[in-house]
Amino acid sequence: MERRPRIAVFASGSGSNFQALVDAFQAKPAQYGGDIALLVCDRPQAYVVKRAEDAGVPAACFTPKAYASREQYEEDVLLKLREERIDWIVLAGYMRLVTPVLLSAYGGRMINVHPSLLPAFPGLNAVKQALDYGVRVTGITVHLVDEGMDTGPILAQQVVLVEENDTEETLAARIHAAEHELYPSVVAEVVAGKLSPSRV
Repeated sequence: MERRPRIAVFASGSGSNFQALVDAFQAKPAQYGGDIALLVCDRPQAYVVKRAEDAGVPAACFTPKAYASREQYEEDVLLKLREERIDWIVLAGYMRLVTPVLLSAYGGRMINVHPSLLPAFPGLNAVKQALDYGVRVTGITVHLVDEGMDTGPILAQQVVLVEENDTEETLAARIHAAEHELYPSVVAEVVAGKLSPSRV
């Protein structure tokens, strides 16, 4: 029997995208041909750790400040990933830049979701950037992770309209809802080998 791909989700905060991924993969295991096998969290007090516990997903928590460098921190993370035989990394609100330590081990097998239509508004505060710029449409992008800041090959995008009276909070809420809908299905397709970037 073929081994199902094992996925580690990296998250730093409340974990709503983690929850959406777990709910989808656990509800329809035949359709979502992989398993959410591990949560990696860089903030041991984050609410996502409780979500993982409730979902029966093992959590590995690390404290970056305990390490002399980002690379040393990721060396420990990588040891855990290898121990758990992780095939794919899925970033879901993980608020750290990834170093070559993880990128070299998981190049082409690390996925992220970003709250804008990349290449517009990369980096932090993408929703605020979109509102400040005055765009009429923004959205979400699922992409592979490379060495740059939100510059990796694009896998999928979905438009979210900016409404006249939107605040950062109202627009962010609709963007998050779109992420929760799109991200699990894109991850499943990529892990199954059914979806790859249109340009590499």
